[in-house]
Amino acid sequence: MTSANYDHPERALLDRLEEYYDAVPRHGARAEDCGPLTLFVREGQGWPFYARPARGWSGPLQAADVQKVRARQRELGIPESFECVAETTPTLRTAAEESGLVVHEHPLMVLDPCTAAAPVVGLPGNISVRIVSADDPMLPSALAVPHLAFAEPGTQVGLAGTPQLARAVDARVADGSVKRAVLRIRAGLTVVAAAVEHGSALSAGQHQPLAGVSEIVGVGTLPTARRRGLALAVTAALIADARSRGAETVFLSAGDGDIAKIYARLGFREIGTALIAEPAE
Repeated sequence: MTSANYDHPERALLDRLEEYYDAVPRHGARAEDCGPLTLFVREGQGWPFYARPARGWSGPLQAADVQKVRARQRELGIPESFECVAETTPTLRTAAEESGLVVHEHPLMVLDPCTAAAPVVGLPGNISVRIVSADDPMLPSALAVPHLAFAEPGTQVGLAGTPQLARAVDARVADGSVKRAVLRIRAGLTVVAAAVEHGSALSAGQHQPLAGVSEIVGVGTLPTARRRGLALAVTAALIADARSRGAETVFLSAGDGDIAKIYARLGFREIGTALIAEPAE
């Protein structure tokens, strides 16, 4: 831990998240030792990984360290992407910016073990929320919905609706995303939850349990179905499932401050800042 701005309990919690961040990618990627950084490289097809500070590294990071990894990423044909927590590795931000990358900030939020279980959230109409099994016919749409949501960021009602969702489902099936998700669900590495209406997912997300910690990721709502409390309900279902699997620490990175306020309604509190560094668009 390099920051002196957090008391001991907060430092211990952040350190536990660092252990998780280092362990989770190893289930789907190989780890290349790059000195003060670890580069995770996807084995096979799927979402590409990133570089992170090496576990246990406590020294400063320089722009040259970032440049070295970026060169390796270009050599491998993978995105030049870096992730870290600002409070645990404060020098990576400056090193990344000096190397020419743009750094994006996201509120890092956690539910402490003493926080009560997420409340049941009422839903409009015939919408129900459930955990999606590997054999559930809702799985393809549950995987497709967040892609449409992230293409239209924010919390306002957007343009993408049912026709776009059908095409996104076909794309997820064609690129092997559904098959990979099935394998991860069966292995207990990923849990998917979805808000469902008329045989289709309108909002969905995942959590990834490992050794008593789980991160909630990829929660998104079909843009035309926003402003109905669906993402909140999906997140509540993921929290309940994570707790049922023994996760004492449940955390997430919010897209921005406005979204962080929504998660705060479920009991999440901000503990730090997750940083993502990547080339300018």
